[in-house]
Amino acid sequence: MSQHVQRSIDTSLRSGLTRTQLWEAADKGLIKCWEIGRQRATRFPDLAQKCLAGELPVLGWKGGVSRSLKKNEKYGSLKYLAQWQGLRGEDLDIHLSEERSLTCSRTKMRVTFTPDRTKYFNQVAEAEA
Repeated sequence: MSQHVQRSIDTSLRSGLTRTQLWEAADKGLIKCWEIGRQRATRFPDLAQKCLAGELPVLGWKGGVSRSLKKNEKYGSLKYLAQWQGLRGEDLDIHLSEERSLTCSRTKMRVTFTPDRTKYFNQVAEAEA
């Protein structure tokens, strides 16, 4: 299995796949998240513009920031990163075994997108305390 998930923005959206094929295949659902981002970019152009401006808005996956926290960094899901790339109209390009950090242009919060769910799963309680 490849640890690198890539798809060109010119690739057509997939259809007719089962839930298992969408979310539990080798890509771990990243392609579906990216496709959702592409669809949302069409329906919500303001959200797409925020992403293009380097913002990390709150989406359905952990990783978005609505405001700065005391601790100026946090972890997020690779699924968030995939959806964000789709919203920006970019090719999907994620390594399943690597972390990638981005800084939100609006809040200046640094988010590290990681394959390690334990890093972001319980952090809300810590960050809000």
